[in-house]
Amino acid sequence: MRVLVTGGGGFLGTHLVERLQAEGLEPFVARRRDYDLTRETDAARLFDDARPELVFHLAAEVGGIGANRASPGRYWYANLLMGALVLEQARLHATGKVVLAGTVCAYPKHTPVPFREDDLWNGYPEETNAPYGVAKKALLVGAQAYRDQYGTNAIFLLPANLYGPGDNFHETNAHVIADLIRKMHESRDEVVLWGDGTPTREFLYVEDCVDGLLLAAERYDGREPVNLGAGREISIRELAELVGELSGFDGEIRWDTSMPNGQPHRSLDATRARELFGFEAKTPLREGLERTIAWYRAAVPA
Repeated sequence: MRVLVTGGGGFLGTHLVERLQAEGLEPFVARRRDYDLTRETDAARLFDDARPELVFHLAAEVGGIGANRASPGRYWYANLLMGALVLEQARLHATGKVVLAGTVCAYPKHTPVPFREDDLWNGYPEETNAPYGVAKKALLVGAQAYRDQYGTNAIFLLPANLYGPGDNFHETNAHVIADLIRKMHESRDEVVLWGDGTPTREFLYVEDCVDGLLLAAERYDGREPVNLGAGREISIRELAELVGELSGFDGEIRWDTSMPNGQPHRSLDATRARELFGFEAKTPLREGLERTIAWYRAAVPA
């Protein structure tokens, strides 16, 4: 099978490509330096080169709260165009199946916990990441519209917040777990974190997300969105304390309440994924954090 992975050089994409290779496939990996998927000519050239039967669309421009506040227009534009052009080229090339990675940021700000797929349209996303979330949610509409008009087999998955070895630990656009690990590695005295620590999040280990992508590609052909979650909610304050414990950080954790908290709660109901294609996350948070911290220490010596 000819498999295309957009964003194949990114965090999730790298893990997916490695798994596909371990299973005897040699996916076509689309990287931004070779194909700018916000340009129609590049998207068309990519599909001409790859001739895919199966596409995993993982390419995204994304970051934490700070990055979303700094680049809301770019995040809306880039993520909307990339998804729309991938869908259009899949139609033009009669691609057999497209797996679209959405985002938990697409859910309304005050969605009841745990988030169920039927609640996706019951309100507006949290303001700091709304442009990104809305752009991704528009791809669900596009996938359903292309299915209805052209018969395109495009499915839409909504992973929880991801973490794991190889994550983005950049100081300005990392997500929360990677940011905590980096800060506690770099400073032994004090770390300053945004908000008050009360928001809750659910985290999905990257290899578990890869399991979900592959199971959905193999077993699911429906039009409805599907959550990929781990089933455990934790406050940012508790998370910071746990990362501190596992990192050996004995300094002070200070909360900057002048900065935003982000969405109050995030936790997904993964019942639909379990029932439709047998997905269940396997990695406990503590174990996943231990693996991630060990990887970071090996990659970035003190």
